[in-house]
Parts: sequence; structure tokens; C-alpha cells
Amino acid sequence: MTTTSPAPCSSSSTTTTNRSWSISEDSLKRYVQFASESCIQELLSASDSNRPNDGWKPLLTLGNGVEISKRRSGSFHTFRSRCLLTSLSPQQFITVANAIDAAKQWDPHLVEARYIKDLGDNLSIIRLRFGDHSKPLFRNREFVVYERRETMEDGTLVVAVASLPKEIAAGLEPKQNNAIRGLLLQSGWVVDKLQGHSCMVTYVVQLDPAGWMPRCFVNRLNNRLVMIIENLKKLAQASPPTDAQTS
Repeated sequence: MTTTSPAPCSSSSTTTTNRSWSISEDSLKRYVQFASESCIQELLSASDSNRPNDGWKPLLTLGNGVEISKRRSGSFHTFRSRCLLTSLSPQQFITVANAIDAAKQWDPHLVEARYIKDLGDNLSIIRLRFGDHSKPLFRNREFVVYERRETMEDGTLVVAVASLPKEIAAGLEPKQNNAIRGLLLQSGWVVDKLQGHSCMVTYVVQLDPAGWMPRCFVNRLNNRLVMIIENLKKLAQASPPTDAQTS
């Protein structure tokens, strides 16, 4: 995501507010479709190896082949991981590349992960809540996000996830009294099918946990989040492929 993008994935304001907006399901669906279009394009741009570097700075390459890089995007960094997965089809991986399965890899003390509303076959609203025993930067935090899953014309699979604006989220799901509502500014997966039974997976994330904390800790947390790709790979491999996934 570039800092000049006219249509960010979600509202990035961290100002505390008690306002909530009542919104019809049709209006909510139109809003999410509009906001997620920008998110999908940003994810595709980040995954395109033929594009210029666009400010991405390599950080490290892990022993499992995961490449980590970051880019300054506003107040917080955006982090990206990429990995070639052999003997794994895009359909196998995409079955576990969703907001709920990913959240379970962020923190084993996730206390609630549920679908609030389905807006269509590929569009959902989800609530994630982390409890008292979570890691410090997730402790007592919750997120209300949309999830959109798309198959592009060339067969590329995309899952875009980002927080709803706080006022809309509050109208759908009132905040818990002891919880801090964080913002997932952008997150998502791009899965490209390669020759043979393999795929290239790109994961992008930018998170604002909200509440005061040193920015270096937030960026360190973002760096950790992109490493969940290996755990999701193991989940996908543990799930036998269906006929549709192997075709």
C-alpha cells in the first residue's frame, strides 16, 4: 500500500469514540465491496514479482524459505512474506488462509472467532477477540473485520481482510467493556498457481493494535505475524485434498 492511495483498506484513525452507525445490510455490502476492491489491488501489487521494488526492503529469509520484507506505510510498517509451496495446490492452501485460521496462528489464546454476518458467498463480517492470557500486544483486544475471497481471471486466488471503520463496527457488534478495539489496516493472501502441484503464496499485513504502546513493539508484532505462513502450510497439508482441489 502506498501512502498516496486514495482508498485505504479501512479507517486508520485510533481516536477513541463511542459513536456507532446503524447501516442496512445492502449498504454494508456496498461499502465492503468498495473498500475491499482497493485492498485486493494492493495485495495483487505486493505479490507481483514483475513490478518495481515499490519501497519494499528485504529483512530476512527463513530456513523454511519464507522471505520477509517491509515497507513504510503511514505511521506503521506494512510487512510481507512470500513462500514457494511445493506439493500443495492453491485450493488446498486457500481453505485455511482465512481470518479465523490466521488469527489462531497469531495467538493461541484467541478466545472468540466467529462470523457475525455473511453478505454473500465470498463476503463475510468476522469478530476476533483475544483474552487476558494473550501476548501483551493482543491482550484484551478485539477486531471486527470483513473478509472477501476472490478468484481472478487468471486463476489467482485472493483473500482480503481489513477492519471495518469503528462506527460501523460498533453498530454491528458493541465493544466489550474491558476490550480495546484494534484495527487491522490491511491483511490478506495472494496464491498463484505454478507448474506442477505447487503455488507461490504472498501474505501482507499492517496492524494497529490501538491503545498506547511503543511503536517499535507494534512493528515487531507485525513482523511476527507474517511468519504464520508456515503454520498455515502445515494445516493445509494435514487436510486431504478433495477432487476439486486436485483437478
